[in-house]
Amino acid sequence: MGQKTRPTGFRIGVVEDWRSRWYAPKREFGSLLVEDQKIRRFIKSEYRSAAIERVEIERTRDSVVVLLHTARPGIVIGRKGQEIDRLKGRLEDLTGRRMEVKIVEVNNAYRSATLVAEDIAQQLQKRGSFRRAVKRTLDQVMEAGVHGVKIELSGRLGGAEMSRKEKASRGSIPLSTLRRHVDYGFAVAKTGQGIIGVKVWVDLGDYADEESGDGTHAKAGQTPQKPKRSHKR
Repeated sequence: MGQKTRPTGFRIGVVEDWRSRWYAPKREFGSLLVEDQKIRRFIKSEYRSAAIERVEIERTRDSVVVLLHTARPGIVIGRKGQEIDRLKGRLEDLTGRRMEVKIVEVNNAYRSATLVAEDIAQQLQKRGSFRRAVKRTLDQVMEAGVHGVKIELSGRLGGAEMSRKEKASRGSIPLSTLRRHVDYGFAVAKTGQGIIGVKVWVDLGDYADEESGDGTHAKAGQTPQKPKRSHKR
């Protein structure tokens, strides 16, 4: 039985931290969860060119802190911080809560599976050859110093009548090894022939080699039940 699972979801709570960090009573949990999704969709739709890897949300009693991990922070910040103030105001209008927006810069976009998937999707939407796009992306990701990368495309590739899947990989992708930092990204390319799904897996190495709180414990097989938090409550 080859059951598949999302690598990030498989590691959350073990060596990966949660993307939303807050606590709420049962009667408020659903509405806050929907609000988190609204915030993420709004930011992704408004700043498509900002190369946003992920949006993390922290809630306190008084305010909501939104952490934007982006490879192009200048687009989000704007001249003299005008754009980030505008974003903050629009999020406050959307949620009715006091918002705080923080920017976290992504140093290398080719080490982020989400940004790699979005880059391939943009090339496909511009009617580029999917084989050329995949081959070029594999080379660029491996040059970024990762241990392995796998790309999977699904849909009417090349305008064919029948939809199919195409896979390509370089290096190692140990999906079941929890001590390995395997990043996963997904994007959708809306082409004239239909929708093409893009999945990307990137092996960034052991957590012990990174500045991760639980990496050394995971390598020794002594991962604590509650992961260490890099943030303050």
